[in-house]
Amino acid sequence: MRSPHKVTVPPPASLAQRDRAKTKQGTFPHHADIFFRTFPKIKGGSIRCQQKFAVTSMKPKTKSRTSGGLFDIPGKIKLAAELESQMSRPDFWDDMANANKVSKRLSPLKKVIEDFKILETTWEDSNAAYELSEEDPAYEKECVAMLEELGKELDHLEIEVLFSDPYDDSNAIISLHPGAGGTESQDWAEMLLRMYMRWGERQGYSVETLDYLPGDEAGIKSVTLLIKGDKAYGYLKAEKGIHRLVRISPFDSSGRRHTSFAAVDVLPEISDDSAESIVLNPDDLKIDTYRSGGAGGQHVNKTDSAVRITHLPSGIVVQCQSERSQISNRASAEKILKAKLLDRRRQEQEQELINLRGDQQDIAWGSQIRSYVFHPYSLVKDHRTKAENGNVQSVMDGDITGFMEAWLKAKAEGLALAATDDTDL
Repeated sequence: MRSPHKVTVPPPASLAQRDRAKTKQGTFPHHADIFFRTFPKIKGGSIRCQQKFAVTSMKPKTKSRTSGGLFDIPGKIKLAAELESQMSRPDFWDDMANANKVSKRLSPLKKVIEDFKILETTWEDSNAAYELSEEDPAYEKECVAMLEELGKELDHLEIEVLFSDPYDDSNAIISLHPGAGGTESQDWAEMLLRMYMRWGERQGYSVETLDYLPGDEAGIKSVTLLIKGDKAYGYLKAEKGIHRLVRISPFDSSGRRHTSFAAVDVLPEISDDSAESIVLNPDDLKIDTYRSGGAGGQHVNKTDSAVRITHLPSGIVVQCQSERSQISNRASAEKILKAKLLDRRRQEQEQELINLRGDQQDIAWGSQIRSYVFHPYSLVKDHRTKAENGNVQSVMDGDITGFMEAWLKAKAEGLALAATDDTDL
């Protein structure tokens, strides 16, 4: 079975096509979808280097918001130069808010440019090794090694350029809510909680629990996590939607197969600049305090330190009980509320564009984005991208980056990514 994170590669191009695709001094064409892969061929027991470089100069269907194209390196270089010019002004640091904003914008640009330069150098070295291998078979192993390294660097750059959302670099706030089904769904929500926590550990991210409400018998009724790390939201935004579980229930003495659902909601942790655009009117807020649940010490369960905030105009309810003081919990709850209000504003803008296009998407509760089948066979399938993984235990242990990358690539290619009522699983 094909691994979900592998990219389907088009057939290798001929040498003539490769030569026509190359530009001066080995530089890449602008607005290009570039595919470099190694296709070793066994002949008489020896590996012949049969790498063909396929570089298409087609303009992609979607554009990056910062540079006009997924591989528009000249545009990124020009923008980085403009930002560096601003930073060189003597009065640049007088406005700290703007200075921090420019610095944060410049950092990822420089990283992409540097990665592309490394890729370009490897491209030139690979071309030289390929030409030498055609004349002397002794260079074949070196050629294959360079091409494999080129493929890895390209895969890395391909993912990096897909993060075009202005909030992709932000930390992520992820909330899990079980569907109908009582203990079954609550246990499924706890399984998802473990999966995302393990994924965060694999990525080297820090995971904080902002709110946790345990189930009556097993599982959880709701949980909210703050996952901190580079591009945490950029990856986790692919997980927003309904997740379905199919298994033999451990809570059913008859051993029948059950289907459970849980909703995953993902928001970016908004920066101070974005938070300033969301003004909370005290008259629109209903604030309740209560005692924190769960295991506590000498203080946390004896005072009303937990905070629940209801935004009356929208009906949005947020709560936080992870901190020891009411003031800290209120600050965290207000930050989550602002993130939800900002996300609602973005959804309204996107819905307005959808209405103008006449494109309708099903966002009903029963439309799952991914199914996790434990019985009668083992399979995890994303219904939006058709990515699959037959190792369910590995997925539940946090191996979900492949599904996220498949979603990012499909989104960049302009493919339909609506949830589905797929009944094949």
